[in-house]
Amino acid sequence: MRPSRKTTLVRPASVPRSAINVTPLVDVVLVLLIIFMVVMPLVEKDLAVRIPASEQVETSSAVPPDQIVVRVDRSGAFKINGELTPPEEYEQALKRRLDPRSPGDRIVFVTPEDDAAYKKLVEALEGARRAGAETLGISDEPPPAAAP
Repeated sequence: MRPSRKTTLVRPASVPRSAINVTPLVDVVLVLLIIFMVVMPLVEKDLAVRIPASEQVETSSAVPPDQIVVRVDRSGAFKINGELTPPEEYEQALKRRLDPRSPGDRIVFVTPEDDAAYKKLVEALEGARRAGAETLGISDEPPPAAAP
């Protein structure tokens, strides 16, 4: 005789799930967030910056006598180093001042007033170039008044 065999069938109570349980992950992230929120205010936030030593700078209040500064007034008049010059004589007056200079030293600075016409500024620059200026400069600040 054969021994009798009993067959037992086991069935799961529910269907297996393949989803990941994220609850432990959320717990760890929240703990890290709290730790960083507590630690960040305690971290020193100073930046090391090197600043160069200050130097004494000599400022000149008067225009040097060998410098040529042309001022363009709002009325359109030209002043060469404070001397009013008619527009028709502007080029010749600059030429007289620039001729004795060496070619590398022919520098003219043009300073227009705030309300001066752009056309007059261009005329001053072109006239300086025709008079023999090698280098032209434009300044937005008026030259200081000459000392009496």
